[in-house]
Amino acid sequence: MNDLILALTILSNYANPNDSNPTHCEHDQLSVYAGIQLSDVSNEHLIQLDELGFIWSFKDDCFISCRFGSR
Repeated sequence: MNDLILALTILSNYANPNDSNPTHCEHDQLSVYAGIQLSDVSNEHLIQLDELGFIWSFKDDCFISCRFGSR
C-alpha cells in the first residue's frame, strides 16, 4: 500500500487539480490520467514510478500499473 501512496503522491505533483476523474481501474490495470503529460514528469520521478510499478502508456496517454489493479 505504501508504494501505491508514494506513486500517487509523485503523480499528484503533475496532476491537474481540477480533474474530477483522475483514475480508472479495469482488467487488472490501474490508469492515472489527471491531465498528466509525460513530458512534464522529471526523469528522477519516471525512474521512481517505474520502480513502484507505474509506466507510461503511449496507447492510452497515461500512467498505468498492473501491480495495483483489481483483484
